[in-house]
Amino acid sequence: MSQRQTCGVAIDVSDEMRRIWNGPTRDEQGFLVKVGFEADEPLEVVKTARETLSAVLQRLEAWPDDAEWSGLLPAAFLSRCAPESPEPEQEIGPEAIAEWERQWRSLPVEEKLALAEGPWTLSDWLYYFDPADDGRGHDRHWWWWDAGIDAADHGWIEVTTTGWPFETGSLYWLIEASGGHCTHH
Repeated sequence: MSQRQTCGVAIDVSDEMRRIWNGPTRDEQGFLVKVGFEADEPLEVVKTARETLSAVLQRLEAWPDDAEWSGLLPAAFLSRCAPESPEPEQEIGPEAIAEWERQWRSLPVEEKLALAEGPWTLSDWLYYFDPADDGRGHDRHWWWWDAGIDAADHGWIEVTTTGWPFETGSLYWLIEASGGHCTHH
């Protein structure tokens, strides 16, 4: 795996993969944010999140087609994703996009938050890792640092980021689709 430039920071994907499975080394440092979650089986949430993110990061060099992902990611994660929307029969033009943006901007903040909390489609979540020019993988805002269990019904995932605030939606959805419920947003 290679080193990637994202958000102006050089990220070594092999270091992130190592941290997913083994945690950070003693001398590693980063701007860390810990996200807590509740779950009946928090160890399973961490396991599913590790397997999911690892499967995605392993494929950054040869990004699969959308249809291939269902055979590459854990069933527990996939089962919590929303169904994909059917492809539009005609190309969506700038007028339709402008209308959608106008409607979105007119929504109250509470309604926007409710809509953003999910469930996400798999393709919407993968977009944040997609290395193609039209994806956001080149502009990630968080990278796996560590994970653990605090109690029988509580766990956490710690990430490194370039600062606060940062885009958390894809991280929160990783936790939610892995079976956890984020305890703070």
